[in-house]
Amino acid sequence: MTAATEPIQRPIDAKLLVIDPCHEPRHAARVELLDFLHAGDLVIANDAATLPASLAGHHVPTGGVVEVRLASRGSLSPDDVEHFTAVVFGAGDFHTQTEQRPAPPPLAPGDALTLGPLRATITGVLDHPRLVSLRFEGRPDEIWSGLARHGRPLQYAHIATPLALWDVWAPIAGSPVAFEPPSAGFAIDWRTVAAMRDRRIEFATITLAAGISSTGDPALDARLPFDEPYHVPDTTAAAINLGKADGRRIVAIGTTVVRALEHAVDASGRVRGGDGIATRRIDRTTRLRAVDAILSGVHEPATSHHQLLRAFADDETLQKADALMSAHGYRTHEFGDSVLISSCC
Repeated sequence: MTAATEPIQRPIDAKLLVIDPCHEPRHAARVELLDFLHAGDLVIANDAATLPASLAGHHVPTGGVVEVRLASRGSLSPDDVEHFTAVVFGAGDFHTQTEQRPAPPPLAPGDALTLGPLRATITGVLDHPRLVSLRFEGRPDEIWSGLARHGRPLQYAHIATPLALWDVWAPIAGSPVAFEPPSAGFAIDWRTVAAMRDRRIEFATITLAAGISSTGDPALDARLPFDEPYHVPDTTAAAINLGKADGRRIVAIGTTVVRALEHAVDASGRVRGGDGIATRRIDRTTRLRAVDAILSGVHEPATSHHQLLRAFADDETLQKADALMSAHGYRTHEFGDSVLISSCC
């Protein structure tokens, strides 16, 4: 597998690998996705739009150049933009692989950061020299304005040209709360949704603040994903609970949907509507209770995203899928190809 290098959300040659327990893995064009969904399926997507969460600036005590990558916050409220968790790099930008980025100057609580028009204070160093909590100064509207004027989308070296914000907003995106795009949703647009309804496939959304996917540091990456706030509309929860009661499939568009719904499901198997913070890491030990199938991007085995796929399929199946995707030139990362994994036919 190779990384997708062009920021095109729905390339006409996008591939889809379909995995279910009733068939051998099948290759298809991603535009054929609906042919592998069933009448009565309920498809759930994450409608979070992406923040410009990369902020270049300076560490005031030393004058050192830094890049601050906002990584999580405590809620989805538009007024709650003062406090963030962030990963801090030294000089450089996305053209250098994260694994090779220099460390920031030594960081300590109370240190000031100037980030374009924004000013922030480090309130804590969180058990790692790159990971901090910080507080922005100013009113919410001033912070939002500073992010919009100075921030850039988080970006990695496999995309050579600077990303524009519209590159990382899925067509169904709503509130800007994600730190990186819930990119499985790039595969669908409103025409896809209309075609679903023509086939009696239902569609609904949740919102989860998708967090940072890589820090370049093995110790930090092992802690991913960080806690992520989410909102499940009452109408979505009701549709899921009705669908489950009727024996219909719940199909998640992306790992973020799985994380939100599996956190929102209660002991009786019913999904609760409302706000929450997803704290669980989903992996092969997880018994899925809300979701039956997932459309995901193509992920390397070491990532937390790939670990989540182990809740849907055993290791032998995923290893076979990885080998097939490598042999057929599937592309990884946010603008890459897709895999549809179902726990039932």
